[in-house]
Amino acid sequence: MVSEKGNLYLIPCTLGETPPLEVLPLLVKKAVEEIDYYVVEHEKNARRFIKSISPRKSQPDLQFKLINKYTDESEIPDMLAPCHEGLDVGVISDAGCPGIADPGAAVVEEAHKQGIKVVPLVGPSSILMAMMASGFNGQNFAFNGYLPIDKRERRKEIKRLERLSEEYNQSQLFIETPYRNNQLLESILSTVQGNTRICVACDISLPDEFILTLTADEWKQKKVDLNKRPTLFIIHK
Repeated sequence: MVSEKGNLYLIPCTLGETPPLEVLPLLVKKAVEEIDYYVVEHEKNARRFIKSISPRKSQPDLQFKLINKYTDESEIPDMLAPCHEGLDVGVISDAGCPGIADPGAAVVEEAHKQGIKVVPLVGPSSILMAMMASGFNGQNFAFNGYLPIDKRERRKEIKRLERLSEEYNQSQLFIETPYRNNQLLESILSTVQGNTRICVACDISLPDEFILTLTADEWKQKKVDLNKRPTLFIIHK
């Protein structure tokens, strides 16, 4: 009878088509080579990543459970069943670090409830990398996810975040669906004060990476196309 539980490994992946071992430590490769049970957003994407980092690993032996916006909460506890048999389980996001702006956080929460050790592995986080490169206050920042789609509500939210940034010296991060990036930048520029600083961090860690911090007035003089490119926006007043 197995008495020791397996661990839940949070396995980071690349933020795009970058070769994995250019941005991931060997410990990630070692974990992938040893784990056969995974909780992932999309099986196809996870299999592609596993093959890219461990080409010789047997794909037919792999077992996947899906966690995404369609997953029922009641399904989550069973995703950790292998851990109670002494086997490790890996969580893989579609991009970057599991559990950060990612549905895998629900599996991590459940692991703590079940007394399963959670092991986060080092990997690229677009949120932290954008903050690192922004020049903003890295000691006080907030990630706000997606802003409202409605133009009026979005404008109100941008103003609110600008006020918070000024009041608390807090950098405010947010994202948008890539095909609406240009519209969001326009909304920011038409809403914030001219001296509010804005960092646009696009295609982080990829060959065409673009990261730039300017004031709103300076951005109005610059042309940039962010359409369909994964982008983080940060404002700081």
